[in-house]
Amino acid sequence: MPVPKPTVEAVLLDIDGTLVDSNYVHVDAWSRAFREAGHEVPSWRVHRSIGMDGSKLLETLVGSSDSAVAQEAKKLHGEYYADASADLEVLPGARELLADLNSRGVTVVLATSAPESELSTLRDLLAVEDSVAVVTSGEDAEVAKPEPDIVAVALERAGVEAANAVMVGDSVWDIESAGRAGVRAIGVLSGGISRGELLDAGAVAVFDDPADLLEHVESSPIFAGKARA
Repeated sequence: MPVPKPTVEAVLLDIDGTLVDSNYVHVDAWSRAFREAGHEVPSWRVHRSIGMDGSKLLETLVGSSDSAVAQEAKKLHGEYYADASADLEVLPGARELLADLNSRGVTVVLATSAPESELSTLRDLLAVEDSVAVVTSGEDAEVAKPEPDIVAVALERAGVEAANAVMVGDSVWDIESAGRAGVRAIGVLSGGISRGELLDAGAVAVFDDPADLLEHVESSPIFAGKARA
């Protein structure tokens, strides 16, 4: 029986909430930061904005990304997030998924807009360098998700056309960013966003987490069909 082969050349993956269980660490860090900066924001509103470009998050929650309050909150978030780095955990199946894709000849791309300081922590925690071919960070684009710039940079570095790639992400911003770049997107629920919202944003399939995607990878858009929604 022939071994199934991927129908894409590259898989682009977000990290926060997709490969690493970090979204709620970000929520706590931002909530504390806004409180200390004198602009309290309910945690649920913070969660709804996780995955956005940092400047867009601040514009959404504070009204400006360059005000004194926004700059103080940004600084404090970085400090609180760094202090809580021990609470970060790799999501089930994340390492195994990347290794499996790499072993099948797929170019694995970490397509994140996280700042370099956070990305370094995430990469150390993931320990998947042998499986990854390309990595982006927030320094690679002036505007990030939900704009398509980071995805476009990832595609260019991987040497792959949009039609030959799939994006995996946990937020509507990941899905929208991929769509604007012409890349099909797979959603995962591990970031705390509902299946319906991910599908409404344009996801062609939704899985619980990396382990679920790995278990059904050969029936996913990475190989063929749209899998189950």
